[in-house]
Amino acid sequence: MATKLVYFAWVRERIGRGEEEIDLPGSVTTAGELIRYLRTRGEEYELALEHENVIRVAVNQEHVEHGESILGAREIALFPPMTGG
Repeated sequence: MATKLVYFAWVRERIGRGEEEIDLPGSVTTAGELIRYLRTRGEEYELALEHENVIRVAVNQEHVEHGESILGAREIALFPPMTGG
């Protein structure tokens, strides 16, 4: 089953698209594993996600830590840290 991925801010700019649907391998079960998997999909993903510790993840519009499960997610968003002002 395909999972919808949504990218924001400079993550979107570096990957070159705002969203996509992909079939994740069964071995990708956490937010951190997703980031590491996406980095293998090409140079643009590697560049966008090279500093994985700063990438924020939301599953079904709720923020999650990198160790949390993404199993059953309908939508996963990846974005850089928010800056305020």
